[in-house]
Amino acid sequence: MLLASVQAVRATDEIQVYNAGIAETGQFTIQQHLNYVALGQKDPPFPGGLASNHSLNGTPEFAYGVTDWWEVGLYLPFSIQDQRFYSDAFKLRTLFVSPHAEQRNFFYGVNFEFSNETPPFSQSRFAMEIRPIIGVRNSDYEFIVNPIVDFHFGKFAEQHFTPAARIARKFGDDLFAGFEYYSDLGQIGSFDRLADQQHTLFAVTDFKAGVFDVNFGVGYGLTPASDRLVVKTIIGYAFPVPGQKSDAHPRMNSGPVNPFTHAATRGFQP
Repeated sequence: MLLASVQAVRATDEIQVYNAGIAETGQFTIQQHLNYVALGQKDPPFPGGLASNHSLNGTPEFAYGVTDWWEVGLYLPFSIQDQRFYSDAFKLRTLFVSPHAEQRNFFYGVNFEFSNETPPFSQSRFAMEIRPIIGVRNSDYEFIVNPIVDFHFGKFAEQHFTPAARIARKFGDDLFAGFEYYSDLGQIGSFDRLADQQHTLFAVTDFKAGVFDVNFGVGYGLTPASDRLVVKTIIGYAFPVPGQKSDAHPRMNSGPVNPFTHAATRGFQP
């Protein structure tokens, strides 16, 4: 997600549209997010903050499937700038979804994420994200919207509306391509003028590389306040489910990467 304002900024640690896909019950998954801002903002958003230009940002993401509709996760965000490593502490999330979303024509969910942030990334120590998930798909296409609301607490408290969306098409087994859109419209009730809002459009592809799911994209900022050129990648791996034979499923679902899991072998359900 891309965020920047006078009061707060986050490293582009997770650039992702959630599709309601989660780990199977009892399954652990891991994803490594890495994103490079090739052409970004050269001025920090607040005194002592980090400018995004030429920064490498990311997070390892650990998740566990509690039930077929509930997943919990942990992030350890970071940024590398001018050969220095900066930690953004941690994030905890809990994700509730329609069960077996990858098999449904209409799917939905909501993610709650709590952040403990450090001074280079934000002037607020604590923040929370509420991310609804609404999507439709058939055997060839899918469209997903995440109408996200971000809350920052404390002296610099703000509530930002940061919607994201994705449209993608299946081109073959484990090969998908499409577009993802990310934005920050500013403070709810007093949106920024268009030039000060963030609007970024990514061309993306999802594919399978051995046992790993890969999401890769190149993004272009559409407004002066947006990072102009960003390259993003997510590499995901789903550990075997305890007690389940390795060939029980043709592919393991590793969360939001490769959203058309099982589409070729099983019809979609409402």
